[in-house]
Amino acid sequence: MKKLILPVMLCLGISAFAQEEETSWTDGFTLSGSIDAYFRQNITTLNKVTDQGYPAPGSSFANQPGFALGMANAILSYEKGNVGAVADLVYGPRGTDAVFASTTASSSIVNQLYVYWNVSESVTLTFGNWNTYLGYEVISPAANFNYSTSYMFSYGPFSHSGLKADFALDDNWSAMLAVMNATDFTDFNPSGSYTFGGQLGYSTDSGSTFLNLLYGDQDGDYTDQGMGEGVGSTFQVDLTTGYDLSDSFYLGLNATYNTTEAGDLADDYGFYGVALYAQAALSDSFSLGLRPEYFSQFGTGINDFDAIGGSDAEGDANVFAVTLSGNAKVGPLTIIPEFRLDSASEDVFLDSYDGTPTFTGSLGSFLLAAVYSF
Repeated sequence: MKKLILPVMLCLGISAFAQEEETSWTDGFTLSGSIDAYFRQNITTLNKVTDQGYPAPGSSFANQPGFALGMANAILSYEKGNVGAVADLVYGPRGTDAVFASTTASSSIVNQLYVYWNVSESVTLTFGNWNTYLGYEVISPAANFNYSTSYMFSYGPFSHSGLKADFALDDNWSAMLAVMNATDFTDFNPSGSYTFGGQLGYSTDSGSTFLNLLYGDQDGDYTDQGMGEGVGSTFQVDLTTGYDLSDSFYLGLNATYNTTEAGDLADDYGFYGVALYAQAALSDSFSLGLRPEYFSQFGTGINDFDAIGGSDAEGDANVFAVTLSGNAKVGPLTIIPEFRLDSASEDVFLDSYDGTPTFTGSLGSFLLAAVYSF
């Protein structure tokens, strides 16, 4: 029996070595994403489209009446060694809104498209198009607790194209520096000007805090391009934080300030706001979340920017929106019933339309969404 031990061990070793050497192109490849749809009904105003539009919040996505589509999202990732690539594709109304500044048909389904290089354990370089680092919420509904989005998310950047460097400073602290095209111009740079971004982060097992900065001219010198008047540089500072306060309660916060220099126009304009994200797990399969948000815009009406839909004589307006959402988990499916109340300083929501439209400053609505993640 002793004579058989060495040959058997050699065979087992050769077999194990052969298995380690065998690789497939699928090694390092992952596919993930989501599919979503929703039903939306106004409680306090009209529920049909008229020549005056349809009453809905001024925030992005989930604003259509009745049964409506979100998007199909497929994220293809491939990594080999210390390099990799990501293609994040979207199709549907939500995806179309997310890539609104794409100028070619082929890029109208591209949410993110980038390559990366893990230069070391502490430095990663990313080159291409990626979703914004500013704000609390993201484009994919699978990563948000609330299905409808905040005003701050809707009027901050969605995406950037450029080069960024992420630094892991230690086990808790991180930093990021980036040079990018103008905000949301992901195909190419039409203005000849560039935007700079930065981030400082602190993370623990219970949560994280990020301070985000953005500065740059978003339209270049339009006078030199024969395109009429242009504006100056945009500056935005943004704070995003969130922590598990207990095993069943989470509290997050987003505060932002964005201003654009007047340039050739009449006055500086922009917005600022703050939102809380309180979420309680009531059981293993159901959670309840409340998002109160205050959002204010200034210098609007004079300039093209108008997030709320109207302003006073000075170009100012504000809105307070409260969103109550449930998350019911059925395996990979999340069902989201949601009540939302938007109260604006101006009468911006269509209230009734019997030949002559009337407007109101408040809008109550109900939404039921289904998000399948894979």
